[in-house]
Amino acid sequence: MRPRNATGDSFFAWDGDVLVLNILGKPAAARDAIGKPKGTQLKVSVTAAPQAGKATDHMLRFLAPLFGVAVADIEVVFGRENVNKQLRIKAPTRLPAVFGPVTPPHL
Repeated sequence: MRPRNATGDSFFAWDGDVLVLNILGKPAAARDAIGKPKGTQLKVSVTAAPQAGKATDHMLRFLAPLFGVAVADIEVVFGRENVNKQLRIKAPTRLPAVFGPVTPPHL
């Protein structure tokens, strides 16, 4: 079992070519958007309502093209029906601006 604090004191960490990302979700938002890091989580807002994991599914569809991966390449480690979640993104080909000048280790 993976430790929940796999990212240490950051909102993300690398596990080989897998990006481990802690999310603070905001469902039923006015628009889909990546916000700023808040402590050890990255704020991500989605327009979908928080019903039976539908907001998380919507979030994965929103995030996949931003990281240059297929939805199937994003694993929800925990928090499928919670605002606090951790994702594992397999071999992202790009990173949103909030990551700053970080290059994925496999590129």
